[in-house]
Amino acid sequence: MHIGLSAHLLASAQSFRRAGIHHYIYNLIAHLPHADPELRTTIFVGEGELPPTPYRVRRARLKTSRPALRIVWEQLIQPFQLSDLDLLHALAFVAPLIAPRPFVVTVHDLSFIRHPERLPAARRLYLRALTGVSCRRARRVSAVSRATAQDVHQLLGVPLERIDLAVAGVQPHFQKLPPAEVEAFRAAKGLPERFFFYLGTLEPRKNLPVLLRAYAGLPESDRRAAHLVLGGDVGWMAQDIPELIDQLGIAETVHRVGYLPDSELVYWYNCAEAFVYPSLFEGWGLPVVEAMACGVPPLVSDRSSLPEATGEVGARLPPDDESAWREALARALHDSAWRAEQGERAQARARQFTWSQTARSVLETYRKALEN
Repeated sequence: MHIGLSAHLLASAQSFRRAGIHHYIYNLIAHLPHADPELRTTIFVGEGELPPTPYRVRRARLKTSRPALRIVWEQLIQPFQLSDLDLLHALAFVAPLIAPRPFVVTVHDLSFIRHPERLPAARRLYLRALTGVSCRRARRVSAVSRATAQDVHQLLGVPLERIDLAVAGVQPHFQKLPPAEVEAFRAAKGLPERFFFYLGTLEPRKNLPVLLRAYAGLPESDRRAAHLVLGGDVGWMAQDIPELIDQLGIAETVHRVGYLPDSELVYWYNCAEAFVYPSLFEGWGLPVVEAMACGVPPLVSDRSSLPEATGEVGARLPPDDESAWREALARALHDSAWRAEQGERAQARARQFTWSQTARSVLETYRKALEN
């Protein structure tokens, strides 16, 4: 079978846009050839970085990193390039309205429906208008978690029997490192001896004000003992975060470190006491599982797919309960036996998620789609 992969949401090298969707597409492309060496594939992409691949690559002439130009390309130009395909895989939400070939579509989350007030209007309206149409017309829908699959069924009206799971994996280099390597990185970066770590785009959906207020509620001695490090680039509607840090009087122990290169993430995870993720809504939560693979206990919201990612590891907390988050931070700081036990369990849990399994699941979706 000849499959087309619409991969325009791949980011360029070391771009701040290299978030969860980029990593999902990148690692799927990297592992599909091993899952089926006979698969014939064409990748449609803009300026995005690709892994080494045996597949044919067709680069768009437009700068599809710009949302408006990506829409023009996907909807008006790309349909004319699909005539020799058996199946198109739209790897992020939307397929061409005029598709000359059958297609499947991957849905990463439906935050634009669940929390529309927390997304820019243009992005929300486009995704809401076309994701539902794409999913209902698709031969199969691939969801990155059970929570997302249920949302696709309940909110978009897609029958469950047409929805498949293809959960994200964890790259094998995310692992617990020797203490000497960790301490050398800590010294080179001038990092605090102990800190809680958050990684993600700074945007309203991540619910950082609750985390900041919970952290501010700790005794000053605890805050000095364990700082809070916020990794990730500034997204939309995040202008209040610096102001809140100043208002709470915690600027000395809260550090915004911005975008972190992929090559450094394993060291940041290993340096942390716990990984904190109070997000209101996630399609999966890749940074959580990466941190777990490094032996770091997770403190996460008990909403959407996050309990699915962590299982019974760490702590799952109501995203609006500041006192619960404060107590969880205090326990993670003071209870060394709990940290050690949960760190070991976190590693075991994370080993269940592999990109090889993701690729095999997607191949099964292709086979089901072409059986029609």
